[in-house]
Amino acid sequence: MSVLVGRPAPDFTAAAVLADGDIVDDFNLQEHLKGHYGVVFFYPLDFTFVCPSEILAFSNRVPAFEERNTKVIAVSVDSQYSHFAWRNTAPNEGGSARSSSRWWPISPNRSRATMTY
Repeated sequence: MSVLVGRPAPDFTAAAVLADGDIVDDFNLQEHLKGHYGVVFFYPLDFTFVCPSEILAFSNRVPAFEERNTKVIAVSVDSQYSHFAWRNTAPNEGGSARSSSRWWPISPNRSRATMTY
């Protein structure tokens, strides 16, 4: 696989939990990024100890990405319903609850989004 840094991200349409908490079935990457740079990152599962501290630290930097005309999109293997529950559960209970201004769309890997990567 070739390196994708600095290149246009492969497009995908998938279910997602949006930054405002809405669940949609037709999130489209290129439509979402229109006129912006994008950071697409992948993580294993919601409600695990694997990388929540890194994801929480990352979410604290969303305003810095926005200052650079950059949108953040996450992809994980859990469903959009699990993502919704995870983002609405307090960190001390295994979740990652944050204000919606510090969130990004989260798409389930089941959507085959990663097949293009």
